Amino acid sequence: MTGSTPDPDTYALRSGEVPDLPAPDLPYLPPGPRAYRPRIGLIGAGGIAASHLDAYGAAGWEVAAICNRTRSKAEERARTYAPQARVTDSVDDVLSDPTIDVVDVTPHPADRLPILEAALRAGKHVLSQKPFVLDLDKGERLIRLADDRGLRLAVNQNGRWAPHLAWMRQAVRAGLIGEVVSCHVAIHWNHGWIAGTPFERVEDLILYDFAIHWFDFLESVTEGRARSVFATSARARGQAAAVPLLAQVLVRLDGGQASLAFDGALPLGSRDTTFVGGTRGSLVSDGPDLGTQSVTLTTAEGRSRPRLHGEWFNNGFRGAMGELLSAIEDGREPENGARANLRSLALAFAAIASARTGREVAVGETRRLGT
Repeated sequence: MTGSTPDPDTYALRSGEVPDLPAPDLPYLPPGPRAYRPRIGLIGAGGIAASHLDAYGAAGWEVAAICNRTRSKAEERARTYAPQARVTDSVDDVLSDPTIDVVDVTPHPADRLPILEAALRAGKHVLSQKPFVLDLDKGERLIRLADDRGLRLAVNQNGRWAPHLAWMRQAVRAGLIGEVVSCHVAIHWNHGWIAGTPFERVEDLILYDFAIHWFDFLESVTEGRARSVFATSARARGQAAAVPLLAQVLVRLDGGQASLAFDGALPLGSRDTTFVGGTRGSLVSDGPDLGTQSVTLTTAEGRSRPRLHGEWFNNGFRGAMGELLSAIEDGREPENGARANLRSLALAFAAIASARTGREVAVGETRRLGT
């Protein structure tokens, strides 16, 4: 009432106290096959390939061939990570090898598409680097090809197995916070290292190449509930990189809401926070960077803080390949399968279209980049 003293509890000026409880034991660590040990071929030996190879070596999976159009790069990766691997500059050499069951395809999306198709036609199970495709219809065509040939096609959404994101996703799927009502991500860091690199030529770098991890996380905890997106992007004062390093996204969910804020031009004071609120509780992860995160689960019963093991690099890369190998072994769709990933891409495409046009865009309306 006017003139009365505000009630701190009513006006959210303080939070209620809850007891501390042991954290539930959730299956958040990278998965792996029980007995299936295929020979893996790596196509593309660029910068990110080092993390792939390091993760596979730590898991004990055999990399039988490394291919790169600049052969010396493949030779360098083999010397460091897989001395037993055959080195080649020919994709056909890898795809025609009947002893290789699985290929990991890492080149950029435009170069990757024909390799993905050729690999499936050659009868190989495939792990595609993210973002999967530039055109949702072409992605669907690849999925149909994989289905017709009884093959598994997965996407290297390695953020799914970053320890904090993996634990939060498993908590949601276990029903620990009830139905998800909101999801809010805020990342503040310095992405200015891209200046002078090929990444500077990616017009929608933050909303496409970087934010795809969080579009994928949002989709994984809301599962098809995203309806529309409004987004903006901008260049920060003083930034050296040519492309916008600032972006923000509002997402309408069926029965909820979500937001993503990316401040990629801050030289000091980095911070990464992810909040997921539900009808029975909430999850929050917070830390100075993506590799240093503390997660808290709060419900009516109490508050839990799991002790997480591992790091995004290289838990994420081990998880992406390990889930594909497990799915092949079990004869099922991988959690990071291409079909599910198209929903994450649809979110990203809608955000990019919204930032370009200044209007709210329905998820699925934008089928490919540039339109």
